Amino acid sequence: MTRFELYHQKPKQFSWKGPFFFILTFIILTVGFLVFRYYYQSTINIESPEENLGSQVVIHLPDGKEVFTYENYIFEKDGRTYYKGERNTIDLTGGTVTYENWE
Repeated sequence: MTRFELYHQKPKQFSWKGPFFFILTFIILTVGFLVFRYYYQSTINIESPEENLGSQVVIHLPDGKEVFTYENYIFEKDGRTYYKGERNTIDLTGGTVTYENWE
């Protein structure tokens, strides 16, 4: 061994095997997770019965406004007409109900 080799550091050799396998493993796991998630989500089917909404109606209120709804959401109680929605009930007394296609 010469004096130069003895007192000067050799450049370190870098192995690409470790980072290559780490990146390859990460890509394979990510693709596997995405494929599993796609197929797992596609197997879930939520089926609910179809709701019979009735005919489409327009209610013309005395103040000139119109309410577009379906026939099965309207009911009468004690001589008053009400709209029963998913979260609220609206008094539609005095309005005229006409059956027409509003789409």
